Amino acid sequence: MKKILVPTDFSPEAENALKVAAQIAKKFDSEIFLLHMLDLPLDLIDPAQPKGTGDLPEAIFFMKLAHQRFNKIMRKDYLKGITVHETVEFHEAFDGIMEISKKHDCDVIIMGSSGADGLREIFIGSNTEKVVRHSNIPVLVIKKEIPLFEVKKFVFATDLDPETINTFKNAIDFAHKLETTIELVMVNTASKFKTTDEIDDKLKTYTKDIDNADYHFSVYNDVNVETGILNYAKKINADLIGISTHGRQGIAHFINGSLSEDLVNHAKRPIVTFKI
Repeated sequence: MKKILVPTDFSPEAENALKVAAQIAKKFDSEIFLLHMLDLPLDLIDPAQPKGTGDLPEAIFFMKLAHQRFNKIMRKDYLKGITVHETVEFHEAFDGIMEISKKHDCDVIIMGSSGADGLREIFIGSNTEKVVRHSNIPVLVIKKEIPLFEVKKFVFATDLDPETINTFKNAIDFAHKLETTIELVMVNTASKFKTTDEIDDKLKTYTKDIDNADYHFSVYNDVNVETGILNYAKKINADLIGISTHGRQGIAHFINGSLSEDLVNHAKRPIVTFKI
C-alpha cells in the first residue's frame, strides 16, 4: 500500500479517515493523496461558458479557502514525516475520486463516513456508498476516531459463491499486508438455509486454489446476512469487516440492493470492500 487516496471535506469523519491513513502510511512508507473536490457550477471555472470570466474570482476564492484548510491539516502532528500531496479538483465528488485514484494508481481509498439510515439512506445516499459500489481498488471506510489502527481480527464475510473467490484472494493479500489473519464467515439464514454437507462442499470448491492462506472458517446462524455479519463481528470483537461488492447500477442495484453499502451505513466498525 504505497499510494493512499483520502478524499476529504474537512469534516471530523474525514479527519478520522486521514488519521488511519497516516498510521498505515508510516507503517508502509506510503504517500497520501489528500483530495478535496470543489463541486462548482461550470460557468465559474470555464471561461468558455456564456458568463465568461466574470465569476472566475469566486472559483479562486474557494481554491484559496481549500488551500488554507489543507495548510491547517498539514500542521497536524500525526502527519509529520509523511509525504502528503495536496489535491484540489473541480469535479463532482464521486467522479473526481474515481479519476484521481486511477491517475495516481492508488492502492487503496480510505474514506470517512457517518453512515445513514431510514429515508435519508434511500433517497440521498452518499459519495462513500458510490465509491464502495464502483471502486476497483479496496475501499476502507472509517466511522470513528481510531487512536491505534491495529487489526488483530479481520472478518471476511462470504456466501461461498465462486464469483467472489478473487475478492477473497484480495482480502487475504490485504490481511497479509496488515499482518493479520482472516476469520472467514458464512451467515446461514432460514430463507437460504444450507446443510453442513452443502456448506462443506461449497467451501472445498471455494478454497481449492487458496494456498498457504491463514484463515479460520465459521458458520453463523442469524435472521439475515447483514445482521449475522454484524453480530458475528461483535461476538469475536473484530477490528475490521471485509466484504465483496458487485458494483451494480441502475435498476439492478435498486432491486437487489447492496449488502456492502448497508454495512457501510450501519456498522460501527471499519469496513473494507473488494469489488468482484
